[in-house]
Amino acid sequence: MSGFVSFVSAGPGDPELLTVKGAARLREANVVLYDDLASGAILDLARPGANLVAVGKRAGRPSTKQHHVNRLLVDYAATGARVVRLKSGDAGIFGRLEEEIETLREAGIGYEIIPGVTSACVAAAQAGIPLTRRHTSRRVQFITGADVTGELPPNLNWAALADPEATTVVYMGRRTFPALAAKLIAHGLAPSTPALFAESLGRPDERLVRTTIAELAEQLGRGGAASTAAVILFGALAGEYPA
Repeated sequence: MSGFVSFVSAGPGDPELLTVKGAARLREANVVLYDDLASGAILDLARPGANLVAVGKRAGRPSTKQHHVNRLLVDYAATGARVVRLKSGDAGIFGRLEEEIETLREAGIGYEIIPGVTSACVAAAQAGIPLTRRHTSRRVQFITGADVTGELPPNLNWAALADPEATTVVYMGRRTFPALAAKLIAHGLAPSTPALFAESLGRPDERLVRTTIAELAEQLGRGGAASTAAVILFGALAGEYPA
């Protein structure tokens, strides 16, 4: 008998931002495979006695290989278990979802995807700003600051990213943002373009920094390795409504 896998998007880490449907799946699950950023208080919602398995992947730290996560999903579901794959933020945004659902399809195992709150929305909400405005920012674009090698992707659309009338969100870009900012400025984006740096969203040590792309690039260029997750927003709206 084959089990079933629910991809549950945990949001930024605050259990109150988990969807009702996601919480229900956690209460029903026999097994929960969870990411580092989707742990803590959210796991308290899991069914008592459920098997909780850490499968986190973090840059610069010992991480579970993707092929091993894929194998665990199939092996647990093959026992007939109801499995929750708990991913941080929204599972479909830079969450390696495609590899995992493709593995389940090949194995003939059923699954569902439960969306969640992505860190871009949380960062904007915590800063008290919108992501769009009819005349100032009609477009939002999400990009990753790191490719599979951990470096800045070489094939980004620089003209689009340097558009001053867009709101741009950079995931996994703490280390590469200085190089990204240099490229943006070279393609015409003003160094004074507002930027918002947000880390540890939804957690007690949450921090928001309002600055500019040039100043943020300088600050991050001086910093060492960090263990907290961060997201960067830049564009006209990022500098509004100062705290």
